[in-house]
Amino acid sequence: MAANSVGGVTLERIAAVFDAACRAYVATHPESGRRAAHGIAGYYDGVPLHWMRDWSMPFPLVVESARGSTLHDIDGHEYVDFCLGDTGSMFGHSPPAVVDAITRQAGRGLTYMLPSEDALVVGRLLVERFGLPHWQVATTATDANRFALRVARAVTGRPKVLMFNGCYHGTVDETFVRLVDGGVVPRPGLLGQAVDLTQGARVVEFNDIEALREALSHRDVACVIAEPVLTNSCMVLPEPGFHDELRRLTRETGTLLLIDETHTISTGPGGYARAYALEPDLFVLGKPIAGGVPASVWGFTDEVGRRLDAVRARTPAGHSGIGTTLSANALQLAAMRATLEHVMTPAAYSHMERLAGVLALNLEQAVDEYGLPWHVVRVGARVEFVCAPGPLRNGSEAEAAHAPALERAVHLSLLNAGCLIAPFHNMMLVCPATTDDQVGVLSEAFENVLARLTTG
Repeated sequence: MAANSVGGVTLERIAAVFDAACRAYVATHPESGRRAAHGIAGYYDGVPLHWMRDWSMPFPLVVESARGSTLHDIDGHEYVDFCLGDTGSMFGHSPPAVVDAITRQAGRGLTYMLPSEDALVVGRLLVERFGLPHWQVATTATDANRFALRVARAVTGRPKVLMFNGCYHGTVDETFVRLVDGGVVPRPGLLGQAVDLTQGARVVEFNDIEALREALSHRDVACVIAEPVLTNSCMVLPEPGFHDELRRLTRETGTLLLIDETHTISTGPGGYARAYALEPDLFVLGKPIAGGVPASVWGFTDEVGRRLDAVRARTPAGHSGIGTTLSANALQLAAMRATLEHVMTPAAYSHMERLAGVLALNLEQAVDEYGLPWHVVRVGARVEFVCAPGPLRNGSEAEAAHAPALERAVHLSLLNAGCLIAPFHNMMLVCPATTDDQVGVLSEAFENVLARLTTG
């Protein structure tokens, strides 16, 4: 690729499109600018969470309300939301069943550290939907992954965790490592790290069965933690047979397999693992499981439960390192029950799958029309365009495919056209409330952006 271009687009053209988008945003968002352009008082970096600075806009968009697939800002603009809280509201903003459940529970108490009537139902629903017999509730997927990895080490007596290069499992310490020239190194940018994370980690490339076999052959890995599809980089799909070999090799070497479905729950009602019969030993799901209320779940097999019982029987009572005071609170469980019973339905997934397929096809056609060396990839209701040829095979290829300046120009141009997509990558979600017309709005806006990038 020419040094003066990225993703088939000249650097000059990228800068011009982004500059124009910035000017348009500033001109049309005076109230957000007045309230947030110089930082919101009281917050470090001017925002409640520093990730809010990662959007492409010159200053944060201040939200007035959101419902279903639509978001409104304080400047009076309406957006079709395909970001959906970066999966936290994957089933739409404020699903009516969840709103009703939260409203009912609000007058009954929010947290007790005791089971509620909803808890009696949620346990059964989790077993039926995801197929594992034992469950615990946490507050974030990070917590759930951390607790599950602690259990894996406890029951296997092994010290190491294996993850795939480019993976995403929240802010779990063990996963803040990467491959560089075949060696394991800490990820750049990590703050305040006092322990050498590489000592407890093995890292291999996704889809590399031979590297996986070698890494597990030492028989010191307690658990492989895996997204079934790499999703928090440019999306990488598993190659045929990869998951079969992953499961076979983990069993052969006495290693547990944890499948983290926090993003790939977009696949279907039981997630990617249920759809493709992955048979995990441990399972984690966060973000959308309670309709936007902070909650996560983690489950495990009878065999893991039996081994955990044996470990606990010979362990003195005390702090297990598992659980937090607000985990499994009554509000979480009320929202989770409503989500499982009334929101994450087969009919909802059928609608999402169909429209996501339409969106992916529309984006592919636009890329082809403008002759760009990009590709589009999808897992269920989750769609992503990648500003490089594909398909990608692993995390290293995914990292190299990122085009931050180009992506930023596309994101802000889409926002100015009334379409919100995820700020961290080129991810778009279709939710049960998304309409054919809204998919058409995004498709047209995307085509218009490509036209501006490839002319002039």
